[in-house]
Amino acid sequence: MSKQEISFSNRNDVTACILCSRNCGLSVEIEDNQFKKIKGDDQHPFSQGYICQKAARLQHYQKHADRLTAPLKRQADGSFKEISWAQAIQEIADQLVHIRDTFGGTAFASVGGGGQGNHLGAAYGRQLLYAMKSFYAYNSLAQEKTGDFWVNGRLFGSQACHTTEDVEYADYVLFIGTNPFQAHGIPNARDTLKHIKKDPNRTMVVFDPRVTETAKQADIHVQLKPGTDAYLMSAMIAIMLRENLYDQQFIQKHTHGFDEVKQAFLAIPIEEYIQKADVSVEQIYQIVRDFAKAKRGCVRIDLGIQHTLNTTLNGYLEKLLYLLAGHFGQQGTNNLHTMFIPILTHTDERNPKYRRTVHHKMFPISGFFPPNILPDEILKAGEKRVRAVFVDSCNPLLTYPDTAAYEQAFKSLDLLVVVDVAMTETARFADYILPAHSQFEKWEFTGFNLEFPKNGFHLRHPLFKAQGNTLSEAEIYTRLLEAMNVIPQQFPILSKIAEKDSAKTAYLAYFGALGVSFAKNKKLIPFAASIVYRTLGKTLPNDAAATALLLPLCMQYAAQHYQAVKQAGYQGNRLNLGVKLFQAILQQRSGVVLSQHEYADVWQLIAYKDKKIRLAIPEMFVELSQLKQQPLVPTDDYPFILFAGERRSYNANQIYRDPAWRKVDAEGRLRMNPEDASEFAVETGQTLQCISEHGKILVVVELDEGMRKGVVSLPHGYGLRYRGGEPIGPELNRLTSTQHCDPLSKTPYHKYVPVRLERLDA
Repeated sequence: MSKQEISFSNRNDVTACILCSRNCGLSVEIEDNQFKKIKGDDQHPFSQGYICQKAARLQHYQKHADRLTAPLKRQADGSFKEISWAQAIQEIADQLVHIRDTFGGTAFASVGGGGQGNHLGAAYGRQLLYAMKSFYAYNSLAQEKTGDFWVNGRLFGSQACHTTEDVEYADYVLFIGTNPFQAHGIPNARDTLKHIKKDPNRTMVVFDPRVTETAKQADIHVQLKPGTDAYLMSAMIAIMLRENLYDQQFIQKHTHGFDEVKQAFLAIPIEEYIQKADVSVEQIYQIVRDFAKAKRGCVRIDLGIQHTLNTTLNGYLEKLLYLLAGHFGQQGTNNLHTMFIPILTHTDERNPKYRRTVHHKMFPISGFFPPNILPDEILKAGEKRVRAVFVDSCNPLLTYPDTAAYEQAFKSLDLLVVVDVAMTETARFADYILPAHSQFEKWEFTGFNLEFPKNGFHLRHPLFKAQGNTLSEAEIYTRLLEAMNVIPQQFPILSKIAEKDSAKTAYLAYFGALGVSFAKNKKLIPFAASIVYRTLGKTLPNDAAATALLLPLCMQYAAQHYQAVKQAGYQGNRLNLGVKLFQAILQQRSGVVLSQHEYADVWQLIAYKDKKIRLAIPEMFVELSQLKQQPLVPTDDYPFILFAGERRSYNANQIYRDPAWRKVDAEGRLRMNPEDASEFAVETGQTLQCISEHGKILVVVELDEGMRKGVVSLPHGYGLRYRGGEPIGPELNRLTSTQHCDPLSKTPYHKYVPVRLERLDA
């Protein structure tokens, strides 16, 4: 591959959206190093030109007044002073080494890393944990999805097994706790919903306490009470078992533990539990019968059941719904998928080698720890407490539960370093701020390649010349490792071999030499990303050094899924197929199809040796039996249930800092039922106080007939202090508590926050 220069002239180009997990392809016009026009990319192999209104506003991410342009160091008076990269890297490295050598690995934690769409840098940041001899990785996945990952580990044999759904091909779809019209999460969401709605042979059922945009298109909307998902789904499973609606042939061929499941669920009081959800008993019976009998049925869920009461149990129940019905491993059903970027690992708490946190004794799930516990691990763990934190491309003071607790905890740290593109609320608490390139100023990708049977990947090329004195995360973390003397600054032999080796020889000489280096010094293995970056990376075209770590991943993926990669159209043999895949990824600006599987291949993705699913999870049977004792009646002090974090047309993942990006809902209004509003004598546009057991904020009211009585909602993505000003919109996590969470996964109950409302003149 020959060296080339990146052109930043005015031009048309392609990239991808970074605002949700779909990462739709974008076709862009660039003028004066900025976005001029953004539309969908017709050449993208998956989104095929689809785009929503949020992506069209990405110029508000690329250019705004909070962009960081130089390293900053906090001064004694609390102000920040610009310093050189050399000073910042060396001072931070010295302090990290001192903290590690004095207090040990439990003194350090990484927070974030790989923020939405910003996943390439995470591979480099993860190395800092190894350098600090730490295992504390806290991130947003562990705030949202680890209960689901834990269940997957029990069912399929590994927490790295992850499910997807063929909504676009299903005859009967259950949307439970999700609003894909706004949240997306399925291919080309709004078009897909429209196709299902128009087809008389297909059925869409939505379970949601609010009449959402998706619910308005559904054939059936089940408007259940908040927090009752576990009751309703367990009743549905019990109906399936009592009426023999389960797929006996599927269960016998592909699963273990059915008898234990049957025994546990036949004890469910079906009608009592459906009545707890306050929905029609007859309607639920009919839904179960039709879903079970459907030729191609699937279930799509999201944070609506993952951020509410019984988080982990909910994940178990929704999977039992489609597994017992046999809606798995076929087109139009739920499936597993390949994972090109190894975001998830398997960390089973039953394995004694996986250490727990000091204060909460919490275990990692998929290698991650839940943000709910971090303030306590900083403030309450004694001599073994967390003393230094690296925050990378995330904003815990706004996005993690209990802002006040995080403020107190971060103020008490010996060292807080923030790596980001913007002066966030968290960055203002930092000792050092290291400015990163924006996602469109560097090579970048998103690891959410979660499709089956066809899977894809999009490596985004740099679009713009980097602003100010910023660096990529690959360079920032590699310099830190060098300054900490964890890796040498030069690898002369590897670099020399890399210059002479090429794709024609499948890089055999280079990887052979790398293997010899690791054999001689095993301590270097955890830092392979930076070593490959410094050596092989320099030989890649267009300053693509940071992408060099994709080459061994391509080799691994092609070896593991050889036939599927060949079926996707790649020519090569077992020696060089991974290299061919890597070359295609580098060259195809609109993304590539990685692999093309057959549906029967899903069984090979199960981690158990016999390739069978373990239906019985004893811990979940215990939680199931405890449902009867769970109180669901709001108290007099807090009579409303708040959905904290509703997705709307103009809220995103907090990388939009300038509020001018919003065309509507500038205040992030509190939606409430008109009858509830009449009791307070308030109308749309008026202000109330929203008070939880933990805190209070001011909210602007908007009447919404689609809300259940006694239920209110607020959007996420607000509360930012743009240009250091007052918070704009609701600071949701002033209301939430770190203690209000799932007992197993510690996932917060953001969709079930008891609150009361008060007039300002009360």
